[in-house]
Amino acid sequence: MTDFSAFSLAGKRVVVTGANTGIGQGICVAVAKAGGAVIGVGRSAMDETEVMVRAAGATFAPVTCDLGDHAAASTMIEGVWDSIGPIDGVVNNAGIIRRADAVDFSEADWDDVIDVNLKSLFFLSQAFARKVLAASREGRIVNVASVLSFQGGIRVPSYTASKHGVLGVTRALACEWAAKGINVNAIAPGYVVSNNTEALRNDADRSAAILGRIPAARWGKPEDIGGAAVFLLAPASAYMHGAVVPVDGGWLAR
Repeated sequence: MTDFSAFSLAGKRVVVTGANTGIGQGICVAVAKAGGAVIGVGRSAMDETEVMVRAAGATFAPVTCDLGDHAAASTMIEGVWDSIGPIDGVVNNAGIIRRADAVDFSEADWDDVIDVNLKSLFFLSQAFARKVLAASREGRIVNVASVLSFQGGIRVPSYTASKHGVLGVTRALACEWAAKGINVNAIAPGYVVSNNTEALRNDADRSAAILGRIPAARWGKPEDIGGAAVFLLAPASAYMHGAVVPVDGGWLAR
């Protein structure tokens, strides 16, 4: 029986970038549990994610794409729409990080992070919106921002700049597309167990300092982010535009 509840994604196709591991994987599984069909996008194999999604009773279509190339990101969305079918939601989760002191930070490390985290996010969203508007459909975009959309961080200047940009782009697109049937919102994860935080978790002093500042007293888990993504993709959030939802264990409240 089809579930038309406010939190159901039954009958919806959702693209999730960076789907092979971490937060992206958690979002894919959450979408599957909510009844949605998952299209996972990544540079590497997504076999584990596919097994988890199918175990939740949903379909999974893996799509290989290098999101460091914004043109490839746009073409990917068009290809998925034309080959698999109309897309109802896009979760822009893919992101990379580079760590170095600002005085030593290289141009390559700046450009690589901005290209994946911000530039491709915009042009992928643009390609999706063009398809949605041309088909007179409705759509949802969920951008994965960060607590560093609000703070400076340490030794991650390009990542911080990119995540501030994600928040700005989320608001800008929401202003343009809200009246056209496209909801654009963001999630700001805190410190979550993922590849991007591995270096921090392996540094005993840094990890202890981070944990000491989180009111929930634990690192986040990918599934903690998945529920927020489902909410922003589902009918329950129909009147939300340009919002950012922190999922950070209380980090920003401290």
